[in-house]
Amino acid sequence: MLMEEIISKSNMQLAYKWVTGNKGAAGVDGIGAANFAGQLKTEWELTKAKLETGEYQPQAVKYVHPKSNGGGRRHAIPTYMDR
Repeated sequence: MLMEEIISKSNMQLAYKWVTGNKGAAGVDGIGAANFAGQLKTEWELTKAKLETGEYQPQAVKYVHPKSNGGGRRHAIPTYMDR
């Protein structure tokens, strides 16, 4: 099944390296790259179970304007877990 491949350990390790390597901003939950490993340790089993049963719902995204003068488009920043 596709979900089994997506949440496989090897795929999750690759995704973790990719997501944390970008060192992006924290989402609405305030968890940044430095704290993401701790979040995974405490929340991964529940998140994985929800993904397997189709119950997982991503959190809201954080919207920011990249320029202080109001120019440019706004960016949507998902939580690290949702990335």
